[in-house]
Amino acid sequence: MVKSMKMPVGYHKHCDKCYNVHCQVPAQTSVSCIVVKCHKNCGASLHMCKQEEHQLLCPNEIVPCLNVYYGCPLTMLRHRLAKHLEVCPASLVCCSQEWNRWPISETDLTFYRNVSENPVVNTEENLDVAMAHRDQEQLFQSIKMKNIFPELILEDSAVQNIAAGINSPADNACCSVDSGEYTENGSAKLDEELSQEERDTLAKCTDVTSIQNYSSWEKIFNKEKEGCKQTIKNLNKGEKGKEKEDQESSTSQKELHQGGECPVTARTMDGATGLAPWQDGVLERLGKEVNIAEYNMYLVHNGVMLINFGQLAACTPREKDFVYGSLEPIEVKSVRTFNVPTSYRAKRNHLKDPSRKAQTTHQSVDTSDLGISIEDLPKCEEVSTTLLCSLEKELKGHSISESVSTDGLYTDIGTQTYIFSSAPFKQDASLADVIAGKPCRLYLYIEAESVTRRHNKTSSAFSYMCGHYFRRDEYCFHFKNVHSDIQASLNGWFQQRCPLAYLGCTFTQMRFHPTGQEAIVKFSKDGSTLVLQPKANSSLCAGGKTFSPKRNDAQNLDPLSSLPLEIIQHIAGYLDSFTLSQLSQVSHLLREVCATLLQERGMVSLKWEKKKHSSEGSSWICQKKVWKFSSQFSSVDRWSFSDTPSMSNHLGTCSFYQREDRTEPVALPCLGEVRDKHGKLKHKR
Repeated sequence: MVKSMKMPVGYHKHCDKCYNVHCQVPAQTSVSCIVVKCHKNCGASLHMCKQEEHQLLCPNEIVPCLNVYYGCPLTMLRHRLAKHLEVCPASLVCCSQEWNRWPISETDLTFYRNVSENPVVNTEENLDVAMAHRDQEQLFQSIKMKNIFPELILEDSAVQNIAAGINSPADNACCSVDSGEYTENGSAKLDEELSQEERDTLAKCTDVTSIQNYSSWEKIFNKEKEGCKQTIKNLNKGEKGKEKEDQESSTSQKELHQGGECPVTARTMDGATGLAPWQDGVLERLGKEVNIAEYNMYLVHNGVMLINFGQLAACTPREKDFVYGSLEPIEVKSVRTFNVPTSYRAKRNHLKDPSRKAQTTHQSVDTSDLGISIEDLPKCEEVSTTLLCSLEKELKGHSISESVSTDGLYTDIGTQTYIFSSAPFKQDASLADVIAGKPCRLYLYIEAESVTRRHNKTSSAFSYMCGHYFRRDEYCFHFKNVHSDIQASLNGWFQQRCPLAYLGCTFTQMRFHPTGQEAIVKFSKDGSTLVLQPKANSSLCAGGKTFSPKRNDAQNLDPLSSLPLEIIQHIAGYLDSFTLSQLSQVSHLLREVCATLLQERGMVSLKWEKKKHSSEGSSWICQKKVWKFSSQFSSVDRWSFSDTPSMSNHLGTCSFYQREDRTEPVALPCLGEVRDKHGKLKHKR
């Protein structure tokens, strides 16, 4: 018998399968209902019982944004969701543009030394130098000295304390056999002087090294403690059993002397009836009385005691082993099966002519053989050596000692050590921490190479990624203006350098500006990106400080904040995202004005925080929602040439442009041949 299903409230049998907008079926209880139109005016006609279901599909229903769980607070009609996603503040795109930079070679140090020493060059208008410095800072912060030079890292304080305790002399430790207490370096005296309250306070103190491992240690110690208690209990039972057997044997002996015989008592005297691990013959009796499963379980639980009481051997004796009992020791001989191929040709000089072979000896060589103390040895430069070892680690792994096979017969074993003036390094030290406080130099080329799909990243170059976040409607303009127009054309087209830069000249000039407006491209260190700065009229910047009236008699405001609020909001509506982010840092009033444009022009992201649980686990939770403006400047559709003078004007005054005048005639190599041919033709005539 099939149990009938209970229909939901408001269910109509006819309406469930009716899709006719002109349905004329009269309304009947639990059968059908009337046809109505959507009250949101979407044009749909449906049975009245389906209105709640229609709300899930109605295009005129007000619903939250699809990215509501990612921070978007806006609600809108359902048919506008797709169009809203293009400008949704929570629909963000991370720019994944990548490029490479090579480390500077020793032959190109002149230009980069002048760039580092000249403060005028390190400005925001020198885009290639500023971006190279930005990439270099990111690289130095990402390189951890622990991964490159693990042998030069300071040991952890806890490890040092343990090592100091292990290596301490035995004279400083004493052991009291009578009391069973162990004291080291007079620690027992300290315990005797402490009261019970002080001991409890000391036990509850959390300022202890590696306190996070307390629970693991406590579990191990509890298991060991319970094991010791069980062993002592078993030993006590064994002693009581032996005493009981002695008493029984003495009693039976008395009865025998008195002339009475009891066969059961005589059997118990020999220990032939008990199943305790210390009784003789217990394994033989178990094998006859119980099955194999119970026998194996008995061995699992009492195996240690059986071995201690000699009932079970810890290992199989050799004479009883049927596999290895009859084997004899065989002498191990090293057999070399490698033969040099007949086609092998030795490429070494000493193999070709043995008479010219230099006298060599196999000997370990160290820096002490030089006769120079470690303090007098030349120190390595931190940055250059670390960059070299970092690239080595990326290619084949950095190692202190590395064996290299040069051919089929010989192997070179080399040892490479490094001595730094700032060593040893801290556990979490990066390359940026090591060179902090030292003069900043440029160690990477200012020319950047774009990364393609076919690029092999396992090379001697460092890769970088843009990594900036933008709204979906801003990303296309960012990629076009920043990466395609500016960054890809810095080397000689968008920004032009002196042709004598290889000699050390640092002169540069910008060749383009946005069409229709006078603006220059600069590098912002705060935003770590390229920005567009309009050229302001000199009259607006002249005049120095201006008087600003007081508002609410609380604070002096800047001239822009003294304007009416409506005008400030109108001005802020024309600004780009990067300018709004800078304007919000001027004053509290301007920050509040910019905050009103966050939902329209800004973007929101979730800030996650790692939370540790009491059960030795962790999870990530959303701490808060962060609203901010992106680093995108006003989009530029076209670029025009700037009114900059020609580079030839600079060459006329460039200090590196030195002409060498030649007054003496120099014979060209081809003139001799021409003269000989001319003489032969003249001789024939």
